[in-house]
Amino acid sequence: MDLLRFCMLAACLCLISGAICADEYRTVTDMLGRTVEVPTSIDRVVAIDDGFVEGIMYRFGIQDEIVALGAPCCSKEYSYSFETVDGKSYEFENGMNTVRYLMPHLVDMPVLVEGANAVNYETLVSLDPDVVFLREGSWAFSAGSDEHIQKTIETIESLGIPLIILVGPPYQKEQSVDHIGDEIRLVGEVFSRQEDADDLASYLESQMGEIRSRTEDVPENEKPRVMQLGLSPRARDGGGAGMAWGLDTIESYFIEEIANAKNAYEGTGAFVVVSTEHILNMDPDVIVLPTAQGYHPASELYTAPYYQNLQELSAIKNQRVYALPWTPYNWAKRLEYPIEAMIIAKACYPELFNDIKVHEWVLEFYQNVYGVDEETAIGLRSAQWLDWTVEEDF
Repeated sequence: MDLLRFCMLAACLCLISGAICADEYRTVTDMLGRTVEVPTSIDRVVAIDDGFVEGIMYRFGIQDEIVALGAPCCSKEYSYSFETVDGKSYEFENGMNTVRYLMPHLVDMPVLVEGANAVNYETLVSLDPDVVFLREGSWAFSAGSDEHIQKTIETIESLGIPLIILVGPPYQKEQSVDHIGDEIRLVGEVFSRQEDADDLASYLESQMGEIRSRTEDVPENEKPRVMQLGLSPRARDGGGAGMAWGLDTIESYFIEEIANAKNAYEGTGAFVVVSTEHILNMDPDVIVLPTAQGYHPASELYTAPYYQNLQELSAIKNQRVYALPWTPYNWAKRLEYPIEAMIIAKACYPELFNDIKVHEWVLEFYQNVYGVDEETAIGLRSAQWLDWTVEEDF
């Protein structure tokens, strides 16, 4: 009888132990359809991305769980300067990724990817993370081939670390921002913050919906021709005046699918160096200045000596040049993507957005997205070098 009781007790203990172990993990399905067991209690997180997951974690109030960064853009402060034809100097300081502004302690974090795709696995293991996020399409992991992606996944899995794959716009089937909400909701599921994640995703989607609803009925013959013009010394050194983004890029998607305007550059490809003659022939009605090659204000295109041969452009003559927010390494898009959309749409159709002052709207945006107060929102606006919207009452 004693032996029978012992066996029954042992069986009960095994069942209880198994139940406890089962409760320690949950199953989620990532954006590649992989089933991943993640700990119920998560204290140490690594995100191989450019600040996307970190921004969501700040929103959730769990930013202290971040133990490393995927890319240096999350911890750097940037500056930029140029001189005008009459010798005046302009300086821009303290530009930064929004997560760097919100979480100053990130500057002391180890960085896992100093060069695109090269994950430092030794550092990763030493950090002992509970979960790793890897966002395909980000600069921190732009990959380059499905084979490289698979090898990276297999290597991290072999280390016994739960790995969640997110898929940013550059790696989705079509260039769009329509699945960023899915990414946010997946991050929320990992942290058991589904309701907050859904609120955040829904808010961002509602802002995009508002922009689309205002522009969707513009007749074809009234659509302005818009160029995202990348200003950079690299383009000038290569014999061009700047860089263009073709019809197959996320930049064109913002112009044509969200703002419902026309991309003045009708070619294909990204970071295409274009000559002065080509830009003059396109003669766009509106120019927006992206930050893929560093920050460049509209005043530089108006006044810098090396752009004086573009002064006959209609967009310059009519003062319709607009700088997008300073968002380093942003081709995969982060939580601020509606700001880009709003600036482009208002630049194209000021009459359709005359009730919206972007410099005020953006403060409300930051407060809704990150849960910060107005003073912090003003700081974020400056960190993204959007003070020009205040100066021009845009």
